[in-house]
Amino acid sequence: MNKKSSSRKPARNPGWFPKGRSGNLKGRPTSSRSKASAFEVLVEKTLTVDGQGGTREITVEEALQQRTYQDALAGKRMAMREVVKWIIKREAWLEKNAPMPSRQVIWRDTAHDPDNADAALLLLEIAAHNPERANIGADRAQLLLEPWAVQAALRRRRGGQRLTDKECDEIRRCTRDPKSLRWPRGTGE
Repeated sequence: MNKKSSSRKPARNPGWFPKGRSGNLKGRPTSSRSKASAFEVLVEKTLTVDGQGGTREITVEEALQQRTYQDALAGKRMAMREVVKWIIKREAWLEKNAPMPSRQVIWRDTAHDPDNADAALLLLEIAAHNPERANIGADRAQLLLEPWAVQAALRRRRGGQRLTDKECDEIRRCTRDPKSLRWPRGTGE
């Protein structure tokens, strides 16, 4: 086999520098033309558009955005994606640059009045006055819960522990018509 490799070809131009070495130590010279691409130059141009308010000048970028928005409204998926990107970008900018609202905390002293809750229960017809205990002379009105409200509360007890006999007695005592209640399974009722 021949010891000289035939893959090495002589340089076409003897003035060329060998691979990896350059005569220009400062690097490639910068060009005098602008760095903007043709697309960027085109986008900065203005168009005259006839609209509802008369004629006006808009940039090509604005015209493209309006067209994309119209296409999105027409149901074109690519335009919809682009509009969603605009919205996400806008929301991110607003979140970053929006002024922080100053929250002024106002403390108010309120008196807790259980009669307020009683009045609300009566107004919403969740409870009714207890005629058997009307003459007790207590500070607060004696109320009984309506069966539909108790039934709704019993239905919401999903996966809870079984009701004890004491809890069942309390529910019967506080309900206007306890016989109409349908008890959950496992309560022995």
